[in-house]
Amino acid sequence: MDTNKDKNIRRSRRKQGIRKKVLGVPGRPRLSVFRSLNHIYGQVIDDLSGKTIVSASSCDKGFDGAGGNSDGAKKVGAALAEKAKGAGVESVIFDRNGFRYHGRVKALADAAREGGLKF
Repeated sequence: MDTNKDKNIRRSRRKQGIRKKVLGVPGRPRLSVFRSLNHIYGQVIDDLSGKTIVSASSCDKGFDGAGGNSDGAKKVGAALAEKAKGAGVESVIFDRNGFRYHGRVKALADAAREGGLKF
């Protein structure tokens, strides 16, 4: 059996359990994190209207450094917090998207907190 397929199935089940409980509303949108092998992405989403308010990733133009390590995740988290504050978002609900709260996901969350987001 393909171990990557098993891993993706387990992550999707964890993601479904998290998404049952986490809902982003206009007053407190959801900060969703996706981690790939080489990049990391973060979005602030209003689930009621189905719109992404702001996003940041290690693929953005002007991003210097690698997205596959904790330093890159910190830069993405800081950029995301800056954009969110510019859009008027002060507090969010954190959605780890089925990933463990460890390593790059934790680095992004900590940098977003230091940037001024509350969650």
